[in-house]
Amino acid sequence: MDARTLDELWTAVTGTQPDPPGWLVLAAGAVALLTVLARPLWRIARNAVTIAHEGGHGLAALATRRKLAGIRLHSDTSGLTLSWGRPTGPGMVLTAAAGYLTPALLGLGCAALLAADRITLLLWLAIALLLALLVRIRNAFGFLSVLLTGGAFFLVSWFGSTEVQAGFAYLGTWFLLFGAVRPVLELQRQRRHGQAHDSDADQLARLTGVPGLAWVTLFLVTALAALALGADWLLRPL
Repeated sequence: MDARTLDELWTAVTGTQPDPPGWLVLAAGAVALLTVLARPLWRIARNAVTIAHEGGHGLAALATRRKLAGIRLHSDTSGLTLSWGRPTGPGMVLTAAAGYLTPALLGLGCAALLAADRITLLLWLAIALLLALLVRIRNAFGFLSVLLTGGAFFLVSWFGSTEVQAGFAYLGTWFLLFGAVRPVLELQRQRRHGQAHDSDADQLARLTGVPGLAWVTLFLVTALAALALGADWLLRPL
């Protein structure tokens, strides 16, 4: 690849793209909402939220100078992130709290990029994040899940038309914003039935003395706020 081609690629990635038609933005939002609400679709698509969730744990562990041992993603859409370091303290608290917060904040970041007409940049940043996550995966299902997800982003960004890229980017962003809410509600339902003693919220309660319900409330408020603000950004041009 010569310098001219690299310059053209850089310009394409960092440049702006025209706003997609309004119907595409609305259709992507409707499909994303349906995917989150319909149980059969959610059982499959939830894995994408788990990738963001566990990636958030991993990123927080590295940011707080904990040693990241590895990440596992399972076929039942659960996941596990292991890190070494002090078992208490701010680093452990931030690492535990990052999981449920990350999908909402990631969706909000994606909405900000789309509001700035940076569709291609969003797709390539997603590829970069997924590649960084891939080297930390420690089981076959997780490796395949992240690889296929990253491959989908690459194929769309490299071969897709402008409209296909926009539809894919808006669909993924809407899905993160909507999909960040449901796992929090599921978490509290499990806690209410005594089925989540080792959940992130309960680990945080043991680490901080703050009740688990307060942490669930923080997760939910963050997800709803990100959804409201992200939706405003996505729908503003319409």
